Amino acid sequence: MISKESIDQVFETARVEEVIGDFVNLKKSGTNFKGLSPFTDERSPSFMVSPVKQIWKDFSSGKGGNVVAFLMEHEHFTYPEAIKYLAKKYNIEVEETEQSQEQKEIANEKESLYLVNDFANEYFQKVLHKTDAGQAIGLSYFKERGFTTETIKTFGLGYSLDDWTAFTDEAIKKGYKLEFMEKVGLTIVKGEKQFDRFKGRVMFPILSMSGRVLGFGGRILINDKKAAKYLNSPESDIYHKGKVLYGVYHAKQSIAKEDNCFLVEGYTDVIQFHQTGIHNVVSSSGTALTPDQIRLISRLTKNITVLFDGDDAGVRASIRGIDLILEQGMNVRVCSFPQGEDPDSFAKENTLEELSLYLEENAQDFIQFKATLLTKDSKNDPIKKAETIREIIQSISKIPDRIKQEVYIQECAKIMDIGEEVLFSTLAQLGKKELNEANKSFKKEQKAFDVIRNEQPVKKVDVQYELERRIIQILLLYGTRVEEFEDLILKENEEGDLVLEPVKQEARVFEKVFLDLQEDEMEFTNEQFKTLYYTVVEQLNQNPEITVESFVNDVEPHIASEITTILMEDERYELSDWTKKDIYPKKKTDTVSQLVSETILHLRCFLISKKIDELGETTKSNIADQHLEILEEVMGYKKLDNLLSRKLNKPI
Repeated sequence: MISKESIDQVFETARVEEVIGDFVNLKKSGTNFKGLSPFTDERSPSFMVSPVKQIWKDFSSGKGGNVVAFLMEHEHFTYPEAIKYLAKKYNIEVEETEQSQEQKEIANEKESLYLVNDFANEYFQKVLHKTDAGQAIGLSYFKERGFTTETIKTFGLGYSLDDWTAFTDEAIKKGYKLEFMEKVGLTIVKGEKQFDRFKGRVMFPILSMSGRVLGFGGRILINDKKAAKYLNSPESDIYHKGKVLYGVYHAKQSIAKEDNCFLVEGYTDVIQFHQTGIHNVVSSSGTALTPDQIRLISRLTKNITVLFDGDDAGVRASIRGIDLILEQGMNVRVCSFPQGEDPDSFAKENTLEELSLYLEENAQDFIQFKATLLTKDSKNDPIKKAETIREIIQSISKIPDRIKQEVYIQECAKIMDIGEEVLFSTLAQLGKKELNEANKSFKKEQKAFDVIRNEQPVKKVDVQYELERRIIQILLLYGTRVEEFEDLILKENEEGDLVLEPVKQEARVFEKVFLDLQEDEMEFTNEQFKTLYYTVVEQLNQNPEITVESFVNDVEPHIASEITTILMEDERYELSDWTKKDIYPKKKTDTVSQLVSETILHLRCFLISKKIDELGETTKSNIADQHLEILEEVMGYKKLDNLLSRKLNKPI
């Protein structure tokens, strides 16, 4: 177990905006940051990070919490893993107490898979650097590719011995279970026999965005027609090829900083670019590009530059991914290398300045690139030219932004020497076709939809829930503040009528709320809010200087999520950028005392109205004398309700 001192030091040091900024492209929004949700597919930001409160909230998925909660949600870390990740990031030494055998056995299966991969990663690197075979075969290969020792260590490259069971035997000897080695694909089991999947290959560990080893890619070094040149780990609970990008761990910060991502095909392309000095580069690892991989990039930037090999086959094979990128609302540029060159060889032969200049001068907008490529085939053939234009329009139709579509249509008209109206007409036809298909699908479900729609009850607002929630929000945000309150004392005037007499006094917000609720014997009906209320009041009473982060860090995850939702409610409206529309909402901090008083008054009014309704029901089943007493009680509550309503300017 990790010591409390280490955990406290991690929380004191870690900055939520810095940690999340490694995974999500955050932009300043007032005192906060906003970005696209890393948990859902969206095009308008709904993800907010508060440096002041040290919490985050994703309004599209409902998730939220502190910096540890983000790592647990996004990277599927356990709590100790998240603490260790942060400790490593901020160079904090973690003190651990010895785990019992029972605690070790409780570790879940997914964690076991990660541990097996971690061991394999260390083992392959050790074999590469410390064994004769590793140095003579694996290390020699990497050196021939032009990789420096520093680069080899940065990317954790390794070597798997040309032996059927070398890795498996060593792992079992170290106490790792065969079932987990089989599940991550390091060992193949057939009956009573088992052997190494990556026998005789140089190894490329595939890391998650946070640096965890998800799987491996292995390249064979001998000419064997029966064996695949590259072999990847199979799909597992921790490795999904279509959701991973090779090199993203080393590239994420540079991608966000440069606001652009270079997309290549192979492992060595990424490594050679990185070594040359261009770090914002990732690879789809030889698999067809997927929407999940594109969305992974979109968290860091909206701009992708696709880099193709110089041969025609490579260009045509990769160009199919462009439409997919456009569909995700990304900006695409394309750059191909001279005939016979690929990103790896070109980066190896050129300096950083030469490579950067080439990319800058040769990267084209996807329309220009596609038009140039397809026009080579059509030449003077009008039919092929028409097909080329239709293919380009097909790509433009994938763009969700209508303004971008129009700009690209104008660009296409210039390049292909054709009237804009014809292109707009073709685009409209494609759009109409898609709309018709969508309508057909809609009509099939319309009948069922109507039945469901008509049967849906109108959801009533739970007034007491909302008021109790607001009280918790007030305590969390302003509990320690000292404010001047105007209390209302109920008195009889000279005529014998009840009146509310104002009396001013200074008090801490949490003391004011607590005393008002105690005075009227008002209880929370929501159990979660009740627990939160007493926890917050007790903590504030013991330590008036306690911070909001302390509450989020010390409570159960489900309660922390609710606290985050409450605390980030105001930030949600920053997403709309009201100030850009010349609308300047008044800040709650300007009227805290009023907010407290009105919330308590609203709760009093609601409970009084509820009591009146209950008494009204009681009169229906009582004898005359009791009936009269209840009516008198109702009249008393009615007078009080009228007084409070006038104070709140509510209609009576």
